[in-house]
Amino acid sequence: MYNLNDLIFFVQAVDLGSFAAAGRRLGQPKSTVSKRVAELEAALGARLIHRTSRSFVLTDTGRDFYDHARAAVIEAEAAETVVRERMAEPSGTVRITASVPTAQFHLADQLHALARRFPKLEIHLHVTDRFVDLVQEGFDIAVRSHFAPLPDSDLMQRQIGTDRIVLIASPFYLEERGTPSTPEALSEHDGLIIASSARTWRLTSQDEISVAVAPRPRFFADESVVLLKSAIAGLGIACLPESIAAPAITEGALNIVLPSWTAGNIATTILTPHRRSQLPSIRAVIDFLAENRASK
Repeated sequence: MYNLNDLIFFVQAVDLGSFAAAGRRLGQPKSTVSKRVAELEAALGARLIHRTSRSFVLTDTGRDFYDHARAAVIEAEAAETVVRERMAEPSGTVRITASVPTAQFHLADQLHALARRFPKLEIHLHVTDRFVDLVQEGFDIAVRSHFAPLPDSDLMQRQIGTDRIVLIASPFYLEERGTPSTPEALSEHDGLIIASSARTWRLTSQDEISVAVAPRPRFFADESVVLLKSAIAGLGIACLPESIAAPAITEGALNIVLPSWTAGNIATTILTPHRRSQLPSIRAVIDFLAENRASK
């Protein structure tokens, strides 16, 4: 078996047209390059180069071998580059945009850990419920929560999680008003509603039975934290992503109502321009957010 390093000497000699030029490129004497190519030929049992004092010409076998040898060298260099990029500490500025709920409930507990993990990164988070054009406005990453699939675009998409939309209420409210045992019973309960145009909740059971229900509107707010705190205060039943309510549920401040029914799902997806997605700094942030979201 020949030494794979000999491919580099051979390819450089062919690319540059002489052993001397290859030696200068590789920082080796001309004699070393010539010797290594000769050893390669001996290992293969074939003449690759016709050489005289005035000429340097590939044989037919040498031309065929060169095509494959050059491809092998390119792949080896690419493999080394991948490892070096992975090992390099990410650095530079990463600009992220997210909606208010996504920032509050998904990023607030992660970005400080990200900054500690990669101290050479400078994280800029822009929080807005306005649609942001990543390319036009110069952002590297968008973290978006959405009910329907995102439209096809030139952006790279990586879904990092899915939340159930559940009904929640405080133990105090349920003790006082009773716990509904069917979706239809919600019509006798107070609802904490996200908007006056969304008075009806469409629920789906584990058996994929769908039903529309309309609680009595008690309170309207188009902000998740307000609805969450209103539910904790015992004002009524709210309909929110499970991850938002999870800490209060764990603490016993909220209960899930009708746990076998949901009001759908909401997905969280990372988007980034393709050209930037391969930068070590951007890739590090995406991988970190995906790993931490998956662990919850």
